[in-house]
Amino acid sequence: MTEPATTSDFIRDIIRRDNEQGTYGGRVQTRFPPEPNGYLHIGHAKAITVDFGTAEEFGGTCNLRFDDTNPDTEETEFVESIVADIEWLGFRPTRVLHASDYFGQLYEWAEYLVSQGLAYVDDQDTETISAQRGGFGKSGVASPYRDRGVEENLDLLRRMKAGEFEEGSRVLRAKIDMAHENMALRDPVMYRIRHSHHFRTGGDWWIYPTYDWAHGQSDAIEGVTHSICTLEFDTHRPLYDWYLEHLPLPGDQPKQIEFARLELTHTVTSKRRLAKLVADGTVDGWDDPRMPTLSGLRRRGYPARAIRAFCTEIGTTRTNSRQNIEALESFVRRELNASAQRRMAVLRPLRLVIDNWPSGLDGTPLVEYFDVANNPENADDGTRQVAFSGELWIEADDFAEVPPPKFFRLSPGREVRLRGAYLVTATSVDKDADGNIAAVHATYDPETRGGDAPDGRKVKSTMHWVSAAHAVDITAALYERLFTAPVPGEATGEPLDDLNPDSREVVSGRAEAALADAAPGQVVQFERLGYFAADPQTHLLFHRTVGLRDEWAAIQRRQA
Repeated sequence: MTEPATTSDFIRDIIRRDNEQGTYGGRVQTRFPPEPNGYLHIGHAKAITVDFGTAEEFGGTCNLRFDDTNPDTEETEFVESIVADIEWLGFRPTRVLHASDYFGQLYEWAEYLVSQGLAYVDDQDTETISAQRGGFGKSGVASPYRDRGVEENLDLLRRMKAGEFEEGSRVLRAKIDMAHENMALRDPVMYRIRHSHHFRTGGDWWIYPTYDWAHGQSDAIEGVTHSICTLEFDTHRPLYDWYLEHLPLPGDQPKQIEFARLELTHTVTSKRRLAKLVADGTVDGWDDPRMPTLSGLRRRGYPARAIRAFCTEIGTTRTNSRQNIEALESFVRRELNASAQRRMAVLRPLRLVIDNWPSGLDGTPLVEYFDVANNPENADDGTRQVAFSGELWIEADDFAEVPPPKFFRLSPGREVRLRGAYLVTATSVDKDADGNIAAVHATYDPETRGGDAPDGRKVKSTMHWVSAAHAVDITAALYERLFTAPVPGEATGEPLDDLNPDSREVVSGRAEAALADAAPGQVVQFERLGYFAADPQTHLLFHRTVGLRDEWAAIQRRQA
């Protein structure tokens, strides 16, 4: 799978125009600014691809800057996971920075706005301030503290910074326009009091900047030229610009550009809801393979290259839309088809006994070895030897004692091909005390080594198998959608109402011996079953990445 070297979209058009006009002297600098209050998810992958990819295309730079302005929810664990996810996705930040690096400068600028009569300390609580903001078409109500004098405001702000006041008792607000049609400009809060320990600055600060106050100013301090963010910040752009226009910046004023975020069907990307799934034990942590986090997708076996290609393919627009998860899976499947080696594994084992299989002089059943291609899509992957003997494991649903219509696999009297080995015909079954089939008996045709009959007769089914004497025990986790509804919460308003209680099934299977050598994280194709990723920590535990059937192609055919 190749990724386009250049792409045309409205973001790149803006940058090209700026470069032609010399707006930033031909310089391009972007940034990716996540809050370290959770793990990155698939939605962030698009933002990362846009931020880093755009800078790279124009020969610019892209920083990773942590928006660490809320000490109550942020942790070092999340910082480390974000750094690892970006690296895994294939990008390298020019610098790794933190909004907390600029707490001192942000505070100085806050005092500057106060001194210019453009900010004031409000003694009202958060609920009152929120209620006074008004609504669309309805003006807000000015705070009774809005006209405090400069000296009083500076004194109160400095005492807030010194920790003299209780948490929540005061805030610093910008003084803009309580009647503005854009509610983001109705005297937004710049600082709030938090008596909390910050994972980087410890107890140095008693007040913390809001996102809107820290964001644009951090961009300006770093020298960002194009501040690319998702569409929900569209209404915040006038505030972004207002702050920058009223401050003595060290350089050029950055330009904010918004694009539509990535939403997928059957997927929830709200950090709050994902955190609840983790906290409630619904999933086994942020890297559970059912989670849409990048660490979860990595553990499940999604190739970073496929995710990047998908994000590039859907492009950047100014209109929000929800992408089909089957489209992402199609990119994953395409990438793995080219790169993943093949192995045979049986997930619901049924014993197949070949009654006419020969034994040696000592009575021990003979063992044959077949050369099998590791990946038919890539001859450079070579071949491996697979053992074949008189007792095999086959999939239980590959045999039917009374076959239904259009069932072409093994049944009494029917001949099938065992992948790369022989043609066999089922003859009888053994049953346990409860009447369940315990083993299937068959005969093989020794003239059909390699799977083809010399007389040219044809069979309608080829089945995979594993030699019972050489098999290794494996555990496979089979995944369905974590959310049953295409748009979780559409019916009830709460996405977690659509959780799938049957999103994971764990089975014990048997596999060819070569699978024991699978490296942690390696993805292989279990022939006829799908792609499976070796767990990074638990040996011989495999997570189903995607099945073999291209559901996206089927959806496109139906829509055509």
